Amino acid sequence: MKDLLLIISLIFIGQTLGCLIGLIKNPKETILYGSLAFAASMMMGISFFQLIPESLKIMPFYLAIISFVFGMAIFRGVDRTLPHINPELLKKEKPSIERSVTMLVIGMALHNLPEGLAIGVGFALTPVLGITIALGIAAQDVPENIATIVPLYGLTKKRMKSFIIVTVTIGFEVLGFIFGYYILKGTSLNLLGASLALVAGFMTYISVEELIPAARIKQNLKTGLTGLILGVGCALLISLLG
Repeated sequence: MKDLLLIISLIFIGQTLGCLIGLIKNPKETILYGSLAFAASMMMGISFFQLIPESLKIMPFYLAIISFVFGMAIFRGVDRTLPHINPELLKKEKPSIERSVTMLVIGMALHNLPEGLAIGVGFALTPVLGITIALGIAAQDVPENIATIVPLYGLTKKRMKSFIIVTVTIGFEVLGFIFGYYILKGTSLNLLGASLALVAGFMTYISVEELIPAARIKQNLKTGLTGLILGVGCALLISLLG
């Protein structure tokens, strides 16, 4: 029970802390880009240092590869309907406020699902793995939500409304956790391993196709590289401690 409460707490802490920092501090664009770079490298670090190695322990190599590629293909299929989390959103001429907010929220919700699923499947295997994954995801949720809520606030012009919107999307991460833990727990090891590799594919696609381009690393080389290095370092440290 304590482990479960800890995981739920980590889910909410990472998300809400990023929102509060973004609303209170209103960071500069370079910080937003650095935050996106950090979140991208953290996501990839979690995928390659935790999810894939754990999946390979309980299932054949070829099934892990198939699941990973399938995960990327699924997100490729929905990518056309997802908004890109990008500070440049505010610079569009005469943007449709309602549509921009709606698409941004949908994107945030769909991004939270695989994160919750990863935590749930990890927790179904061992509590330590679930907590380790939750800790890594909470760490990357902070900068990711900073970079998300700033353009959202720029669209709504209301801090409380922006905070509530992002808070509601946390429910999708909780739903992913519930499905990963309560539905998949007790199923075959191959299915659990495939789920881990599938989520790794989701998160890798999000990192490579969305977060890294949005970070504009070429234009913000120093900040971007710092974010990437810190993200990978944090992910590796967390995986070693786990």
